[in-house]
Amino acid sequence: MSSLTHFDAQGQAHMVDVGGKPASHRVAVAGGRIEMLPATLALIESGTARKGDVLGVARIAGIQGAKKTSELIPLCHPLALTRVAVEFVLERAAGGAPPAVACTATVETTGPTGVEMEALTAVQVALLTIYDMCKAVDRGMTINGVRLLEKKGGKSGHYLAGS
Repeated sequence: MSSLTHFDAQGQAHMVDVGGKPASHRVAVAGGRIEMLPATLALIESGTARKGDVLGVARIAGIQGAKKTSELIPLCHPLALTRVAVEFVLERAAGGAPPAVACTATVETTGPTGVEMEALTAVQVALLTIYDMCKAVDRGMTINGVRLLEKKGGKSGHYLAGS
């Protein structure tokens, strides 16, 4: 296992110097889900939530989260993102799994460092927004399974979860 890059030789946290790294096209895809009551999923699907279009607002929140990642995660570099896409899939209860909204975020840039943190932040912020917009009817919603699904570009190459 390689050493942790956000610590110097004395063990002090620092921002990694990426100035000498070549720019390359980088893509990261992250996913996660928010589990809820069947009635909550029906409310989201019907578009009749009291606060409005839950998935539309959550999509914008996820995009905003990706753009603000360096303000939230102390050692992240501010990046010029070239693309942020946030998608949702409504999952009905099946095989013992509760109803849920699955979220996938794809983030791209051309630069010297990757966009994994931006994709993960986009998913978390989108799912938190769903929670916020629906908490009046379902405080028991659970966010889980947030993880990096795929990463392309850079020196470390291609990563695909589960392979």
